[in-house]
Amino acid sequence: MTARPEMYRLHNGEKAPLAFEVSEYEARVAGLRKIMAAQGVDAAVFTSMHNIAYYSGFLYCSFGRPYGLVVTASECVTISAGIDAGQPWRRSFCDNITYTDWQRDNYWRAICSVSGEGKVVGYEGDHLTLVQQSKMNAFLKPSKAIDLADATMRQRMHKSPAEIALIRKCTAIADVGGYAIKDAVKIGAREIDVAIVGRDAMELEIARVFPDAEYRDTWVWFQSGVNTDGAHNPVTARKLEYGDILSLNTFPMISAYYVALERTMFVGEVDAASRKIWEANVAAHEYGMSLLKPGVSCAEVTHKINDFFEERQLLQYRTFGYGHSFGILSHYYGREAGLELREDIDTVLEPGMVISMEPMLTLPEGQPGAGGYREHDVLVITEDGNENITGYPYGPDFNVVG
Repeated sequence: MTARPEMYRLHNGEKAPLAFEVSEYEARVAGLRKIMAAQGVDAAVFTSMHNIAYYSGFLYCSFGRPYGLVVTASECVTISAGIDAGQPWRRSFCDNITYTDWQRDNYWRAICSVSGEGKVVGYEGDHLTLVQQSKMNAFLKPSKAIDLADATMRQRMHKSPAEIALIRKCTAIADVGGYAIKDAVKIGAREIDVAIVGRDAMELEIARVFPDAEYRDTWVWFQSGVNTDGAHNPVTARKLEYGDILSLNTFPMISAYYVALERTMFVGEVDAASRKIWEANVAAHEYGMSLLKPGVSCAEVTHKINDFFEERQLLQYRTFGYGHSFGILSHYYGREAGLELREDIDTVLEPGMVISMEPMLTLPEGQPGAGGYREHDVLVITEDGNENITGYPYGPDFNVVG
């Protein structure tokens, strides 16, 4: 019987055009190697979608199989499963090894073929499971293991000019979805009907703007009535009624890069009590955006907006932080948790960071103005302030629709 290999290299076809030039990925890996050198790491073993995509360009689809990226002082290699054939190599700026499933744990044998045994190994403490960590120890036999999750997150928080240019295109696509949704709102339409219109408009625009990309993961959350109370409530088949509060949320995804457009809307008219809450949230949104500038900490911004709401006796209706970083992240992977507008985050804003302002107030059913109010813009921190790269208007003058 012919011996089956533990791993092989399948360089099928030609390298695909990625979201960025090879020089962009090389610069990221060079930054990573500085982190590794500072911490004495010989081999970095990444397992998360966000870090693998950030450093290599390859966004994997796990489907129960592990994937990886191994970076040493001289090598950068993605590790993928045989089911994907040559796609991971085409979508990695660097080398790729395919592991086979002829025997258990060929994944770790492939990693070890690059990292070697007995080295100082860097890993992601916020992603590596206990099971996989035990296998890392068994196969790589590290002399020491160092958690690189925080250091790599902080590297990702500082966006390159190329990243900002891509994010700027993404926010324009989010606006396309927003306008399509506005036009689709009508009494009797279901949330799912409206969401489909917004998603389809964005996907077609993504294909136009990024003809060489892979297309996946773009979605819309469009909520109405009581369904607006949570920021992440899924779409339902609820039918829109006259006077409903609405929450528009468009999320185009391009090469793992996420942006969002989120707006409060009303069907037909907005009653006086709801308008008062909506206008207060819009005022907080504008105030919050004015605070986003270099040298200010996330906690400082948060406390000032808290004070703004407290003065209006609305702080008790706040449900989460006021904004977060953008870049490689998604609702099912990744998060640059060190750049969130919350009381417990002391990160100081710096030029090149990209962050949202998204205050939300939720008033429970039975109260005047019941519902969830949220405005959301994406802003680039500049040398002396910020640039708002979201174009779709907010507030009652534009968003009483249908």
